[in-house]
Amino acid sequence: MKKILLIRHGMTQGNAEKRYIGRTDEPLCPAGLAEAKALVAAKTLPPVGVIISSPLLRCRQTAETLFPGQEFRIADDLAECDFGHFEGRTASDLAVDAEYRQWIDSGCKEPIPGGEDVTAFLGRSADAFSRELLALPENSAAAFVIHGGVIMAILERYARPKHSYYEYHLGNCKYYVCLWKDGSLEITEWPA
Repeated sequence: MKKILLIRHGMTQGNAEKRYIGRTDEPLCPAGLAEAKALVAAKTLPPVGVIISSPLLRCRQTAETLFPGQEFRIADDLAECDFGHFEGRTASDLAVDAEYRQWIDSGCKEPIPGGEDVTAFLGRSADAFSRELLALPENSAAAFVIHGGVIMAILERYARPKHSYYEYHLGNCKYYVCLWKDGSLEITEWPA
């Protein structure tokens, strides 16, 4: 059995403005840094021996703030989805964009114009998690400091009982505590 924390990074300016910032490498905004510091001060995070982060700056900064002085490793394939032509724009900006309307009408399942195929993104995220998980020793505890979409992809594939992708959405600097056993994740603590 392994204890797993799936932590979404703190807020960025793009998050605050409700922009698609998948691969945009933004830092935490002041509110995001304050969120991470408040989480540390609350002392609710279980101790972990291994920390794994997305390569994007917002995740690295969150990991450094939440686990000061602890080393962490980067997992490139745990980066957020590439939103292509939608990157950096809001749903309001894109409301008249025919490609965006088509993507939304598909339930966000079609490939993103100029970006990543959604099915490939889901597979990449869950497969990267699996690789990192298999490298952990038995009876270990690890924190994955990653993106909301990546967390949803992981839980959609591995959580039991199973829920839909969007039911696993969580806010910035929120986290799930899970136990990995028998090839699935049991969520033991849902975000407040």
